[in-house]
Amino acid sequence: MSFEELYKTILNQQLGKETSHPDSQSEPDFDPYHLDCLLHPEKYAPVLATEACGADDCHHACQESCIFDAIVPGPDGRLMIDPEYCTGCGACIDACKAKKLTASRDILPAMKAVREPGQLSYALIAPAFLGQFNEDVTPGKLRSAFKALGFTGMVEVALFADILTLKEALEFDKNITHNDDFQLTSCCCPVWIAMLSKVYNELMPHVPGSVSPMIACGRVIKKLHPDAVTVFIGPCIAKKSEARQPDIADAVDYVLTFQEVQDIFDAANIRPEELPESEKDHSSRAGRIYAHTGGVSEAVRKTVEQLDPDREIAIKTRQADGVPACRAMIEELRSGHLTGNFFEGMGCVGGCVGGPKAVLDREDGRKNVAAYGDAATYKTPLENPYVMELLHRLGFQNTEELLEDSALLTRHFK
Repeated sequence: MSFEELYKTILNQQLGKETSHPDSQSEPDFDPYHLDCLLHPEKYAPVLATEACGADDCHHACQESCIFDAIVPGPDGRLMIDPEYCTGCGACIDACKAKKLTASRDILPAMKAVREPGQLSYALIAPAFLGQFNEDVTPGKLRSAFKALGFTGMVEVALFADILTLKEALEFDKNITHNDDFQLTSCCCPVWIAMLSKVYNELMPHVPGSVSPMIACGRVIKKLHPDAVTVFIGPCIAKKSEARQPDIADAVDYVLTFQEVQDIFDAANIRPEELPESEKDHSSRAGRIYAHTGGVSEAVRKTVEQLDPDREIAIKTRQADGVPACRAMIEELRSGHLTGNFFEGMGCVGGCVGGPKAVLDREDGRKNVAAYGDAATYKTPLENPYVMELLHRLGFQNTEELLEDSALLTRHFK
């Protein structure tokens, strides 16, 4: 039985379609390593080797594709993925022509935790979600689908993107005072941050100390409901790695991709498009458009302009998407060719909507995100009353306090 076959078998059994269950105590027709990967994903890198791979199988294509040096020879001489260095960017999965690499799956422990009797649990849905499961699935219908799975509720991470947009805009307004100053966004992409911190560490002083919207969302839920289980859902494998990093591991218990959630809906025979609306609308356009390339830049630019419309040094944004383009933009910046003062990088082409585990084509995803942003009642976090309401509940008296060393929203990069 292959890894994929074992995964589908256990998933269907757990959600009620089958009664048999692989038993590691009996004579297995599956690899016990595969079962351990599925039951205990936290022990492994966000990318898994599903078959043994010799050093020459693909002429080291996976190893050469990894800019983080996460693929190394193991004790037996075969290539292995080091969980400490793997960011989950997925480049090695694309490079492996033998198809022996795959994304890890967190479904089994996540759904077990969510379905514990009396357990509070929240689905933290990434801004790229619209249209991923069916073009007729509205945010309200998706909220109903998660409740049908056993979640207490669904929270749009876009609201926390609003808060981080405001924080980054305040950082820019405070710190960029000369024409040779610049800021690198810290708000969104874990591959971008890993690239800066591990490959271009000398640029980290230009990265404001902010957590990502995912981490902010998880931490706020944990502050309001300390015993709640938090499950982030998005198109990104790298978020699995981000959620496990020691300084921010207090926020998100599990990370599922859109494809994993589609697998859950299929196994549980849940059709979100047929469910009733459970509508709540708290995010602004700025938070919603984080999911496509340029969204962070546009959101921060418009907020900076609202904060200080007469500031002497205007914000000039640059964006790059995909690892090669991000590296090219950074190299240009390092060479002294400043063509902007706010730089946004996204590890995936198209931004989050182009993530490796999106269900929808990235161009359709981009259009959906743009339309959802245009439909927002509020255009920026400064206009969004829910931002200030939430900040007040968290103890912030005014927006300027976002620049202080908040344990909820601040991260100390090395």
